[in-house]
Amino acid sequence: MALKVLMFGWEFPPHNSGGLGVACKGLVKGLSREGVNITFVLPRRVETDMSDAKFLFADIKNVDVVEVGSSLRPYVTPEGYARVWSHEEDDKIYGNTLAEEVYRYARKAREIALREDFDLIHAHDWLSFLAGIEAKRATGKPLVIHVHATGWDQCGGGNIDPTIYAIEQRGMQEADCIIAVSNWTKRVMVEHYGVPESKIKVVHNGIDAEDYDRVQVPKIEAFKRAGYKAVLFVGRITIQKGPDYFIKLARRVLEFAPKTIFVMSGSGDMEAQVMREAAAYGVSDKFVFTGFLRGKELQAVYQMADIYILPSVSEPFGITPLESLLNGTPVLVSKQSGVSEVLTHALVADFWDIDSMTDQVLSVLEHDSLRGTLRENGKQNILGITWKSAAEKCKLVYESMMEHFSGLQSAHGAL
Repeated sequence: MALKVLMFGWEFPPHNSGGLGVACKGLVKGLSREGVNITFVLPRRVETDMSDAKFLFADIKNVDVVEVGSSLRPYVTPEGYARVWSHEEDDKIYGNTLAEEVYRYARKAREIALREDFDLIHAHDWLSFLAGIEAKRATGKPLVIHVHATGWDQCGGGNIDPTIYAIEQRGMQEADCIIAVSNWTKRVMVEHYGVPESKIKVVHNGIDAEDYDRVQVPKIEAFKRAGYKAVLFVGRITIQKGPDYFIKLARRVLEFAPKTIFVMSGSGDMEAQVMREAAAYGVSDKFVFTGFLRGKELQAVYQMADIYILPSVSEPFGITPLESLLNGTPVLVSKQSGVSEVLTHALVADFWDIDSMTDQVLSVLEHDSLRGTLRENGKQNILGITWKSAAEKCKLVYESMMEHFSGLQSAHGAL
């Protein structure tokens, strides 16, 4: 009999603002193909061609998506939430603060859990952990939490928000099993949250080539004929992602390769800061800030680039390097990233080691043979890093949990 999973999250493509939504979609699609029935709960109504609160994604079998009418948004800070709240209509907001919103979402999750039919609960990241806990308390069903990122990662190992930390730690304590997207994230939970290693299962993220329509970039030839090379950054422009190190790298590279353009695709709270730093270093004329891109526009910048850089200070996984390789662009990733655990044909450096990164970037820009080797081998590498593989591992976690709980119930009945 097929497993039935009640899954809590807060974004789902195409209504997503980051990698979490991409990961949720990939995992759900993979699980569906493994025969797992999923009811996916979203915190707010999204624009679709269906007005019902519960709807089915046409391209994903066995998945119902339920919304609870909240304004909960991903990657939001308490200050950011306050700005959003001030512009929302009264009937689209729960609480005056982010914390109040999270707790109200959890109470709505309890109501949903009591009326849905499922075997276990799966909650993604801290904003939905309390929802998963309430569903567990209401039904007694086992709870899996999926840690895609921690507050410790997002503050770059600095001063973590105590509210976020408390909710994360509570979720980790009350979960019956924790899925981490990398061994890096597992170490963070063990060292900074006090979680026993035995409670954590590592399931790396993946990528499916079929989800990306290849596009042609007509300006590439003109760009190359002018003799320029391009170095790319894609991601939230925030302390976790190391955009300030990307600026420092650019300054060094331009000393040796002045005909290089640096493209920053994304948005975030450090955007103005990095623009000022580029100006202060005298390299702003070699920078292009595209803002947040998705779909074919994002694929176009991947294909335009000669190398993609992930200089994250603390990166639980990092799907963007996989997207870059899929689009034929070699990558340089920080050692402080989960994705470095699965890439066998990528350049790697510590995020702070500007000298090492500069040497590697210059080698790729100057040597076509190296760039071609990294490109071809990298594309072969990602063929084995799929959502099918991730889903198979998640399903094994589910089955193990169900077997464990069945054994507990049998033992209790025998008493």
